[in-house]
Amino acid sequence: METLKVSAKSVTTSVAGAIAGVIRENGEVEIQAVGAGATNQAVKSIAVAKSYLAPECGIVCIPDFVKVKINDEERTAISFVVKAVEK
Repeated sequence: METLKVSAKSVTTSVAGAIAGVIRENGEVEIQAVGAGATNQAVKSIAVAKSYLAPECGIVCIPDFVKVKINDEERTAISFVVKAVEK
């Protein structure tokens, strides 16, 4: 599964387009965010991607926590697995 990493400075519509593109190709995508700002951008991007995909399919979003390494430090990230579903 492809993983997209979102930061607090990520542009919502750009991330949404990437989410929609990966879902169209693979049917699912994982989005990872570390911190409140990044999580906010990720959630907004998922909402926008839903509107981009509305004519074709619906989506479901499954949140979870994952451990990631950043600069040799282990951090907790929130992971959203987004999957296409039939309308």
